[in-house]
Amino acid sequence: MKTIPTTESEGCILCHDVTRIVRGETKGPAFRKGHIIRAEDIPVLLSMGKDRIYVWEEDPDLLHENDGAEILRELTQGENLSATAPSEGKIDLVAETDGLLLVDSERLRALNGLGEMMVATRKGGFPVRKGDKVAGMRVIPLVIARDKMESARQAAGSEPLVRVVPFPVRRCGVISTGNEVYYGRIEDTFTPVIEEKLAEYGAVVSEQVKLPDDPAQITQTINRMLQDGLDMVIVTGGMSVDPDDRTPLAIRSSEADVVSYGAPVLPGAMFLLAYTGDGRPVVGLPGCVMYSRRTIFDLVLPSLIAGMPVSREQLVGYGEGGLCLQCGECTFPNCAFGR
Repeated sequence: MKTIPTTESEGCILCHDVTRIVRGETKGPAFRKGHIIRAEDIPVLLSMGKDRIYVWEEDPDLLHENDGAEILRELTQGENLSATAPSEGKIDLVAETDGLLLVDSERLRALNGLGEMMVATRKGGFPVRKGDKVAGMRVIPLVIARDKMESARQAAGSEPLVRVVPFPVRRCGVISTGNEVYYGRIEDTFTPVIEEKLAEYGAVVSEQVKLPDDPAQITQTINRMLQDGLDMVIVTGGMSVDPDDRTPLAIRSSEADVVSYGAPVLPGAMFLLAYTGDGRPVVGLPGCVMYSRRTIFDLVLPSLIAGMPVSREQLVGYGEGGLCLQCGECTFPNCAFGR
C-alpha cells in the first residue's frame, strides 16, 4: 500500500476500513476496505482527521489485515464455533452451542509470541453458552508479510486452537451417606444442591440412595450404579478425616481408580475424584458443596459433563486461583475463581 494526500485520492481503492467514532453513539467503519473513493467522500475523510490515506498497491509478498485475520481464523476455529465477517481487520468466534470451551494454551502462546498478530480467548476449561463470544483475532499492522503468516501456521499446528465440546444429557446416581441422614435424624439438604448444579448443564439425577456410614454398602451401591449404566456416580458426605467418615475408603474399594483425594481449592479441599476403566467419573463431595455457593465441584463439573477427563495435573493447577473469595454477589464463572 502507499500513502497519498486525501485531496488527491479520488478514484483510488482503500486498502483498510476507516473507522469513525462518535462519542457516546457509535464506533465503526465509515468506509470499508475496497471502497473506491469518490469526490464526495473526500470532505468526510478530512472531517475524520484523515489528511493522508492508505490506498492499495499490489505486492505479492504482503497480505492485507483482513486476509491475515482470515488465516488466524482458520488456525483458531474448531468445532461448534462460528465466525463473524472481517471488520476493521478483526474476526470474532462465537459459540454455536452450550458446552465446555477448550483452548490449547501452549500453541496459543506460541502463536501470540510471533508478534504482529494476536488471538485472545476466554479462559479454557469453563462453560460457555450459545451465542457467547469466545475469541477475537487480528493482525496488528495494516499489511503483514506472507512468510509471517506461514510462521503462524507452523506455530499453531494442524488442529484448531479453540473448540467447544457440547454438554450431552448425563444420567447420574447420587449416594447420600451418613447415619444422621439414613436414620432420618436430619433432612437431606445435599441432594437438591446436586440436582441444581447438574441441571445447569442439562444433566439429571436418575437415582438417589441413602446409606449409613458403612463402606461396604457404599462400595456395593457404587458398583451397582455403574453396572446399571449410569454416566456418573456422586457420593455426598463422609469425606473428612473423622474416624466415622468412610466415603474415601468406599470409593477406593469400588471399580473406579482414584485420581486424587484432595485438591488445592477452597472451598473443596477434601474432594475425591476417581474414574472407571471406561472413563465414567465417581466423585466424593465434601460438605462444603452443600453450603458454599461455588466450590471445586463447580470447577470440574463442566469437564465431567462434557466427558473430558480431569487429570491430577489439572487439579494441582487450580492452586493458583483456587481460593474463592465468597463475594457478596457471586458472578461465577465471570470471576477469578479457578483462573
